[in-house]
Amino acid sequence: MTTVAFIVAGYVLGSMPWGYWLVRLFKHEDIRRHGSGNIGGTNVWRAYGWRLGLPVVVLDTAKGFVPALAATLAVSHLAGVLAGGAAMLGHWRPLFLRWQRGGKVVATCGGAFLGVAPVVGAVGAAVWIVVFVVFRYASLASMLAAVSLPVIAVLLEEPWPVIGFAAIAAVAVVVLHRPNIARLRSGTENRFRFRRAAEPLA
Repeated sequence: MTTVAFIVAGYVLGSMPWGYWLVRLFKHEDIRRHGSGNIGGTNVWRAYGWRLGLPVVVLDTAKGFVPALAATLAVSHLAGVLAGGAAMLGHWRPLFLRWQRGGKVVATCGGAFLGVAPVVGAVGAAVWIVVFVVFRYASLASMLAAVSLPVIAVLLEEPWPVIGFAAIAAVAVVVLHRPNIARLRSGTENRFRFRRAAEPLA
């Protein structure tokens, strides 16, 4: 029952659409009407700048980190990955948005790995940063960081639940980025700009 409670808590925490809520609170707008339509930190940052984008990234990371860490410490690595996976599911299909489309689970995934396997999560974050700095494509950085997770987990001889979770998470992130893959191949994917445009992207 404890593991089930952590899974439920993970889903509820993951369902908290901070990108949607913060934009509603401070801008009185629906972030889903701007840019990519996602509620994640990248889209919020693009549309409204770092003052809203950065808190969303931190909160989306935390909602994966907290349940994964708590379940790992209290029960086991298996419970931790199940709670972290539930948080990712919640971010993708949030309860508080009536299960409509949420985000692409990247920050929440990173938080979950920092909670259940900190070294794997940290190396994955480093991969994201390096790829992003070099190419300035958040989508490319997200996919390569996700794909690196199972490789890192195997190399570090992490427990089987962590390796399995890493493999599933990598597939999930890549699948959710299919439109970005098409744009990358056609050369139409937007490079990230730290300074937002004068008007939110339509």
